[in-house]
Amino acid sequence: MKTPPFRPAAWFTRQHWKPFAFQREVWAAMAAGDSGLLHATTGAGKTYAVWFGALARAQAMGVPMAGRAPPPLGVLWLTPMRALAADTTRALEAPLAEVAPAWTVGRRTGDTAAAERSRQDRRMPTALVTTPESLTLMLTRAAARDDLGQVHTVIVDEWHELIGNKRGVQVQLALARLRRWNPGLVVWGLSATLGNSQEAMAVLVGGPGGRLVRGRVPKVLAIDTLLPADPGRFSWGGHLGAQMQQPVVEEIDRSGTTLVFTNVRSQAEAWYQLLLSARPDWAGVVALHHGSLDKSVREWVELGLKEGRLKAVVATSSLDLGVDFLPVERVLQIGSAKGVARLLQRAGRSGHAPGRPSRVTLVPTQALELVEGAAARRAARAGQVEGRHSPAKPLDVLVQHLVSVALGGGFEADALFDEVRSAPAYAALTREEFDWAVAFVERGGDSLGAYPDYHRVQRDEHGVYRVPDAGIARRHRMGVGTIVSDSTMPIEWVSGGRLGHMEESFVARLKPGDCFVFAGRALEYVRTRDMTAYVRKASSRRGVMASWSGSKMPLSSELADAVLALLHDAAQAAADAGGAAAGRPPPRRGAFAEPEMRAAWPMLQAQLRLSHLPRPGRLLAERYRSREGHHLYLYPFGGRNVHLGLAQLLAWRFARGQPNTFSISINDYGFELLSALPLDLAPLLDGSVLAAEALMHDVLASLNSSALARKRFREIARVAGLVFSGYPGAPKSTRQLQASSTLFYEVFRKYDAGNRLLSQAEEEVLAQELELGRLGDTLARMRTQRIDLVELPAPSPFSLPLMVERFREQLSTEKLADRLARVLAAAEAALDAPPARTIARHDIAPKA
Repeated sequence: MKTPPFRPAAWFTRQHWKPFAFQREVWAAMAAGDSGLLHATTGAGKTYAVWFGALARAQAMGVPMAGRAPPPLGVLWLTPMRALAADTTRALEAPLAEVAPAWTVGRRTGDTAAAERSRQDRRMPTALVTTPESLTLMLTRAAARDDLGQVHTVIVDEWHELIGNKRGVQVQLALARLRRWNPGLVVWGLSATLGNSQEAMAVLVGGPGGRLVRGRVPKVLAIDTLLPADPGRFSWGGHLGAQMQQPVVEEIDRSGTTLVFTNVRSQAEAWYQLLLSARPDWAGVVALHHGSLDKSVREWVELGLKEGRLKAVVATSSLDLGVDFLPVERVLQIGSAKGVARLLQRAGRSGHAPGRPSRVTLVPTQALELVEGAAARRAARAGQVEGRHSPAKPLDVLVQHLVSVALGGGFEADALFDEVRSAPAYAALTREEFDWAVAFVERGGDSLGAYPDYHRVQRDEHGVYRVPDAGIARRHRMGVGTIVSDSTMPIEWVSGGRLGHMEESFVARLKPGDCFVFAGRALEYVRTRDMTAYVRKASSRRGVMASWSGSKMPLSSELADAVLALLHDAAQAAADAGGAAAGRPPPRRGAFAEPEMRAAWPMLQAQLRLSHLPRPGRLLAERYRSREGHHLYLYPFGGRNVHLGLAQLLAWRFARGQPNTFSISINDYGFELLSALPLDLAPLLDGSVLAAEALMHDVLASLNSSALARKRFREIARVAGLVFSGYPGAPKSTRQLQASSTLFYEVFRKYDAGNRLLSQAEEEVLAQELELGRLGDTLARMRTQRIDLVELPAPSPFSLPLMVERFREQLSTEKLADRLARVLAAAEAALDAPPARTIARHDIAPKA
């Protein structure tokens, strides 16, 4: 039977829709066999652009649309989150009855039931929605080529979430394998927030020559800020949180379904409690969603959002991505999103349909976040969105891939080397590095040769490497993937039923009878048995907030530059209006046309009276003497990761010339060096302490680099398959995993010093945890800046948050409040004194 012509526009018409020009462009490109990237705003119609393009590609190849037997697996749809898979499957199935009735769509993720997996093993669907991990598992099957060799189209959803991490590298390697089996493979990526779309497309399609389509759909995007009634002249992290409780409640009350985003899970738990304490009648219509909650809880929340039954959901990045919640009308962001791309991504969760406006409202938790809010809006309007870059040749992912391919039919070294090098992440891989990885999985390197468990592959008489042992194969398949986090343990009621998972390190600190808040409930810890923590409902609502060890997100370079530019405009406007001493806010133009900047004026005015405002081309340095010692504050605006490395580096270099003892505090704007002895600032003023020479050596020397590398090696060891996390029902504890990885680390250091996984650990510490590239750029910028050195009579609004960060690590909540009261009293008194008698300003340029 002849297949009827495929007319996607006709189906759109029957839905009372009209295809956008970019959708037609993608359909034509994919039908012609082109690969590429679709970059369009959230909710613009990207899914049907590439899905109908995949159908058009299939028809151009002669794949039947109608008939009794469904065509074999031809389309893979990769999604970064399991939660997206169900929504995507429904969206792909919707038009098939009319446009391709013979086609079937299936879903294969870690949540797929065993019965459904068995059905798929007997006959794969025509299109399969899956994750990078599940695709890699399919590549480990002996019949992988038979199952996947006819795949003609791969679509990678939310590519911006994958490209910058090892999961994206895993995708690149899988695509390289599929291209080897089908050189005509068409690959398309979807993204809404990428600042380097050309580079991202080249990484996805395997080189230059892809088709970049931009979906320019008129869409209203509103970014505004919920202004606090009294931001004050001094503020610090979390200072405005309680003050914003009632305004947030009022915004939710007057809006439709609202998503309240936080940056970390502990903050989500806290805000869920704040909402319910203000509105107990919202119990049941306000929900909590984050990655540690049980799957059944998360699914209940997601369904409630889709059906419009929930008034509000407090969430983390677990709801960042493209799950389609049409009822969502408003998005609130608690605190700074720390990046323009993340802010736009979260804004797109509201009005998630073509033509509907999207709105995100920022809720500042400190006064400086008012400035960030205004800067983020300006940066978003100017299209200053962060780029994402692929990691360069991570050998732990390569080691895992070698074993996967050896399981999936085996490999010949020469052919696989060429295949791996076709993945952009490994374009610079040398044959020596590849041969080391092969030898490592074959013999365990120079130090594990005596242990059969690490002889994971074996070369046969034909030169093909395969996995010879069923036990090794089973353990490898259970460890496939690059998502590595601290071990967690289930949290269950004593009476039965699961609440979710908590990090083992948090549970280990609890004693029977201790109370903590998790999953929006006050719980009493009862006992731990068989790696499960049992709890009961606490009699009191009071308890310590559950905490996770995940690091805070650093301020992006794009947003930092936007903040500095805005502060420069503010300083100029204040000077034109008669200076900070004039007491009145500058006219409502320029920087102060932004409502956030007008709200932040008391803080900015106090900063100008006591010090300067940071600005491009100038490095603000503040010096202050207290009972604790000698404080030096610097504000490079490099983000917290860079500032950690910078603070350690400068302290080490200062102490090298003048022995001293330092305490360090950091945030996204700057860092504090607190020294026991007076600090000679000559090396700063002449630029020698900022020198680029021996940067990597000095950074490693200034840090406890072996401890950082050992921690990073734990993750590498698990990805590379050295450490096994345990079988279902018998997981290994965090202590066991750490002990195992530490043992490998020490063995390699002593007996296999050339082990490339060790050097990878050091490189990842520098590149990812300390952002050495950005650190070097920040140092280079600091060397060209003029230095504004200010002697502070009291902590400034910019230095106080750094002081509070350090206090929090040393003091209880009560003692912290007392200490802050004294500091604030001194600062307020200094503001009331004449500026000329309290400030000494120096404008000193570093030597070239």
